[in-house]
Amino acid sequence: MYELLKNRRSIRVFQDRAVEQEKIDILLKSALLAPSSRRRRPWEFIAVTDKGLLQQLAQCREHSSEFLAGAPLGVVILADPEQCDVWIEDASIAAIIIQLAAESLGLGSCWIQVRERWHTKEQTAEDYIKNLLGIPERYRIECMIAVGYKGEEKLPYKEEELHLDKLHFNRF
Repeated sequence: MYELLKNRRSIRVFQDRAVEQEKIDILLKSALLAPSSRRRRPWEFIAVTDKGLLQQLAQCREHSSEFLAGAPLGVVILADPEQCDVWIEDASIAAIIIQLAAESLGLGSCWIQVRERWHTKEQTAEDYIKNLLGIPERYRIECMIAVGYKGEEKLPYKEEELHLDKLHFNRF
């Protein structure tokens, strides 16, 4: 697991190659195995492989989401806040599990924050995506994960670059 964590990097350039359905299924099933508060499982996942929808989703924010248009897969992570008061944490845990599962399958990924981000000055990124994908009003969107075969290589994190000064034992 430690090696997997060192190798996982945010990938924003993807090969023009579809992710096999078997790998998509593993990613989604992995998300369903994510821990959640009191086993409420408030999350839902939408796997998007349609190129036109991916291009539209890539426009959800004013900045920093354009690379989704080049990904063969986007996973929208949403949750029902009526089911759990810590839906943000539960959805975030599921999202990182998708990213780690992607890395374990030889795929790259990158998180696209949606909650508290804007599509335009008048419309949130969340509302834009809800309208685009027909998501019921009661759900909240935490993020999207762009997934695909890596079109760029990034070096693994080096242990000597870790911020060990941020580690504390017993007291701050």
